[in-house]
Amino acid sequence: MSLLPAACCLMPLVALDLAGQRRDKQPMTETDHHDVIIAGAGMAGATFALAAAQGGLKVVLVDPQPFSAQMAPTFDGRSTAIAFSTFRMLDALGVGEALRPHACRMDRILVTDGRRPGAASPAASSAFLRFDADEIGDRTHGEPLGYMVENRRIRVALAEAVTAAGIEVRSPASVASVEPGPGRATVSLADGSRLEAPLVVGAEGRGSKVRGEAGIETVGWGYGQSGVVATVAMGRDHGNVAHEYFLPSGPFAILPLTERRASLVWTETTRRAEALKSCSDEAFHAHLMRRFGEFLDDVTVVGPRFVYPLSLQLAQDLTAPRTALIGDAAHAVHPVAGQGLNMGLKDAAALAEVLVEAARLGEDIGSETVLDRYARWRRFDNAALAAGFDGFVRLFSNDIAPVRLARDLGIAAVNRIAPLRRAFMHEAGGATGDLPRLLRGQAL
Repeated sequence: MSLLPAACCLMPLVALDLAGQRRDKQPMTETDHHDVIIAGAGMAGATFALAAAQGGLKVVLVDPQPFSAQMAPTFDGRSTAIAFSTFRMLDALGVGEALRPHACRMDRILVTDGRRPGAASPAASSAFLRFDADEIGDRTHGEPLGYMVENRRIRVALAEAVTAAGIEVRSPASVASVEPGPGRATVSLADGSRLEAPLVVGAEGRGSKVRGEAGIETVGWGYGQSGVVATVAMGRDHGNVAHEYFLPSGPFAILPLTERRASLVWTETTRRAEALKSCSDEAFHAHLMRRFGEFLDDVTVVGPRFVYPLSLQLAQDLTAPRTALIGDAAHAVHPVAGQGLNMGLKDAAALAEVLVEAARLGEDIGSETVLDRYARWRRFDNAALAAGFDGFVRLFSNDIAPVRLARDLGIAAVNRIAPLRRAFMHEAGGATGDLPRLLRGQAL
């Protein structure tokens, strides 16, 4: 994500609110006071802002990107699998209604392991796994396994909700420093203005400035792979079915979207991925059909192509004095299971619930005691999921015969053991464990 420089301090500042409107402000040296300062107004940061504001906290969002840029179709070409429990949260925050026309149900997920796509073929191999929402419909009240939504649609819906809630946004503006102190933290912005609050939340993604200012180290590594993302118009109805193929070069996913479209997430080595991004539309389509044409049938690539490097990054701590991390600032994982955003929004729900309850009891919401409740709630879940996804990628992104045999036997076993298969579906839907109230559909 590129960062736009702050306006020169010798000129009037131009701030954009979430509706894309200009707000001229003179450079400020006085300090503005809030309950929570949120660095990063992306999907995790904006969702947390809505949740905290719903609980009565005064929050401010700070982001280096104007929202007019963030909401452009070319800003984020990805689509996200939103777990049904996460969609309950969006409903509770008043965002779900705007998203539903753009959300495609995932009623089935078909998974296979092979050297080329084949999960949907009539002669499915034993290394074939099928998840069906109907199997757990009695416990989910007919919810699908998840919803596929384009990220740009999520950003627009969140932006509109933040605007309607009257939440203050400093954009474009960037955090220059964070100084925790007794009772409050002071955030200095690049334009010279300062903000004060008992708590600063880092939600700015992998390169979190707040995390760096807090001295929180990260562990992680790259996979030498990139995800090539493209949207295609399909020649036949996808039937609300998501397909995931584990190929030697990495997973290839076909994810259903509205209007008989699908999002393709094609994992290749970074070198090949960059070549696919830069080649002509005709060459890209020819290469796509040459590799996957038998299954994809008649497809047309619509819109631009995007390439995203794949890596794992895990913060060693979720909190520091007067600081908490959520979303990719806390954990950035491989998208193999489509759980990255769901993990981040679960962070947002848990942190908001902890802070709102503490505020109602008259506690200092930025104190170590309060923040430790959040860290204990989310630490194990985040670490376990990150490790699980990493192991999954390493297990499937190779073509070693003994390993292939072992994983094929494992897939076949899960496919035949109904209780185990249902447990996987509940986990993927985010309906297990100690859920925050918002993920149960309850407002704060």
